[in-house]
Amino acid sequence: MLHTQRSFSGSCVAPHHLAASAGRDILKQGGNAIEAMVAAAATIAVVYPHMNALGGDGFWLIHEPGKAPVAIDACGPAAGLANADFYAGNTQIPERGPKAALTMGGTVSGWQEALTVAADWGKPLPLTTLLADAIEHAQKGVAVSKSQETLTAKHLERLSQSPGFSEALLVDGQVPREGDRLRQPRLAATLERLATAGLDDFYRGELAQSMAADLEALGSPLRLKDFQDYRAQRVTPLEVSLADATLYNLPAPTQGVASLMILAIYERIQAAEPNGFDHLHGLVEATKRAFMLRDQYVTDPARVPSSLQGLLSDERIAAETAQIDASKALPWPHEPAPGDTIWMGTVDSEGRAVSFIQSIYWEFGSGVVLPESGVLWQNRGISFSLDPEALRGLAPGRKPFHTLNPALARFNDGRTMVYGTMGGEGQPQTQAAVFSRYAFHHMPLQQAVTAPRWLLGRTWGESSMNLKLEDRFDAKLVAALKEAGHDVEVLDEPFSDTMGHAGGIVHHPGGLIESAHDPRSNGGAASV
Repeated sequence: MLHTQRSFSGSCVAPHHLAASAGRDILKQGGNAIEAMVAAAATIAVVYPHMNALGGDGFWLIHEPGKAPVAIDACGPAAGLANADFYAGNTQIPERGPKAALTMGGTVSGWQEALTVAADWGKPLPLTTLLADAIEHAQKGVAVSKSQETLTAKHLERLSQSPGFSEALLVDGQVPREGDRLRQPRLAATLERLATAGLDDFYRGELAQSMAADLEALGSPLRLKDFQDYRAQRVTPLEVSLADATLYNLPAPTQGVASLMILAIYERIQAAEPNGFDHLHGLVEATKRAFMLRDQYVTDPARVPSSLQGLLSDERIAAETAQIDASKALPWPHEPAPGDTIWMGTVDSEGRAVSFIQSIYWEFGSGVVLPESGVLWQNRGISFSLDPEALRGLAPGRKPFHTLNPALARFNDGRTMVYGTMGGEGQPQTQAAVFSRYAFHHMPLQQAVTAPRWLLGRTWGESSMNLKLEDRFDAKLVAALKEAGHDVEVLDEPFSDTMGHAGGIVHHPGGLIESAHDPRSNGGAASV
């Protein structure tokens, strides 16, 4: 799909078409951008269980015309019992199973906090309306996607050892095939409970008691007090000013600073044309500079050793830019992290916009599905180190490092853009590809998303550390990158899941809304 969608009354972009439709339908009922996003977030937690769930985390960037952007950190901290004694005998935190389920799931509290932001935007729609599509899909079943089939089969041996996984996410004991109907009746009942009792029930009600009891019985360090103590927080977003726009992203514990730094550096070395050597080499080298600083500074917000906003100063950006060789690649020994996530965006008829990301970290997270509630729990806490002296060392109450980072741009000419992607280490790189093509090189939005992409490092469980390219890049460009010292691998796919599932929405000052979704996903851009 190479044509940007255009409308005037609103749009929702998501990596699954049913989530996009759920958000669009809320807009059609007079709901606002935040309400549409809650509907989409609940729906995608049902229809894309390999990517996210109610037991995961989320981050929001919210734009209201004439006001400063609002950021919400809905990242859950490590359990009160998550310490060295709990993991005695382990050299690292187990990647799957109950001991991997060690951080609070923050995303539902994030929905709740976002809805308070919209409290003065008009009469709110009831939760029963916002969650209706998600409940119906969980009750009646959803058609399994190809990516869910593939990832279930790939990781079945380990995931099937996690309590509740096989009962909830296999069909008749087998890997579900693309197009099979997957019903999740326990999850439907949980969503119905949230719709009637309120979202706070997830943390301080009967649902919290049920989930805490199940997690304790299964062997997780999470307890009821961890639920009761948790609330999502509004935080001050990071920002960087470019010549024609101001970009916003999330602070620690996310890698938002890296996403902003890549584009700020690239603006100073900007290529004349998109998708050639200067464009790719420039962004890849900017990525290396940003990732090295990210890994030196980003951790739990209370432990960040220096101001992340300071890393985005003109002086620091200039210094990092000066380190880049325009014709030679910096050797790259960096150790990246995988991740499985979804990004979604909404814009309503008033120009209010949301950039939102929700994740359970690895595909299917910990693999643990709670027996009573049917909630799948994340394994985000495995990004902690058991070395107490490490920057990201485990301790009760600390927040884990997050690859999640939704992006928002406000252009000087009045346009607002929300954009983002899933894909762990690939998130800042894909954001840079999409934004640079659209904003610097003036490509149409959908073409900016669809055009071939690259990834430095690994994602989706891959172990190789090289520069991966989709096979639609010109052979002469590939040769030039190799000649410059890049360790290039050309994938055998024109549209690879490795490159993430991106999307974007642009609201113009005259009211026009442009939307684009990623052909690499099962998604859509549903407009009103």
